[in-house]
Amino acid sequence: MKRFDFVALGEPMVEFNQTHPGQLDYLQGFGGDTSNATLAAARAGARTAYLTRLGDDTWGRALMALWATEGVNTDAIDIDVTAPTGVYFVTHGPQGHEFSYLREGSAASRMSPSNLSPAARQTIQQAQWLHVSGISLAISTSACDTVLAAMAWARECQTQVSLDANLRLKLWPLARAQACLKQAISLCDVFLPSEDEVKPLMGSDAPLAVLDWAQELGARHVVLKRGARGAVVRTGAQQFEIAGHATQAVDATGAGDCFAGNLLTRLAQGDDWPQAVRYANAAAALSVQGFGAVAPLPKPEAVRALLQKASA
Repeated sequence: MKRFDFVALGEPMVEFNQTHPGQLDYLQGFGGDTSNATLAAARAGARTAYLTRLGDDTWGRALMALWATEGVNTDAIDIDVTAPTGVYFVTHGPQGHEFSYLREGSAASRMSPSNLSPAARQTIQQAQWLHVSGISLAISTSACDTVLAAMAWARECQTQVSLDANLRLKLWPLARAQACLKQAISLCDVFLPSEDEVKPLMGSDAPLAVLDWAQELGARHVVLKRGARGAVVRTGAQQFEIAGHATQAVDATGAGDCFAGNLLTRLAQGDDWPQAVRYANAAAALSVQGFGAVAPLPKPEAVRALLQKASA
């Protein structure tokens, strides 16, 4: 029996989200893709832990308080007294949401394989799932090395590994992104790309080509996220599609992270793949109906109500 259902490694951030397009009104919240996914998993009922490096500052302490409130274990988090916690801003316009980051030199970007302390390794060993992302790989060379080392360690101790592509070309050149993500895909059990990310990575966004490409690289399971159009899934030799939900999107920040946290929670709790993907898709649809990456993350009763309504 594993102690945790879901453990993630990456960079948490403080978020300032523009609530009225074109106006200087920003709502302070929290973000960082792997932290978002961890919080989504915690709200879905998972036993969770988070691994990162935080600044010894107001925002680092605020994140620690947030995780404590949500029941996320933080015993293996490192505090860096010489580097800040990262911050980002979200603006909204006709083309959707856009991110601006203040993360260069952040505490998390200074992670190195030596940060995989005995406590961090034990946390990974005690988890059913380790979740990481392309952003975790992109924020610095040493963070990339840390993520790959954590993935390799997870494989050694029979912890399953989930990788969300989360391609952000503002963070690194495409050629490096392609090389590092290919290596990471070879170490993951589940690969979670979004439709808009795969064409730069592999030259095609055709679902069958994406699934073939990822499995040839080593991923056993692939979930191609298609937003409001649902998801295309291949798990082993089984392939299926899950329809999306029509919804009025207010802010799509963190929707993919919500999907990941809920998907892995449901798998850890015994759902089969179609059930877990259907649940995660409904949770993500609910998460876009409010501002911020964390505040709109749903709890199970809301997800079940949407699923019941959709099946009526």
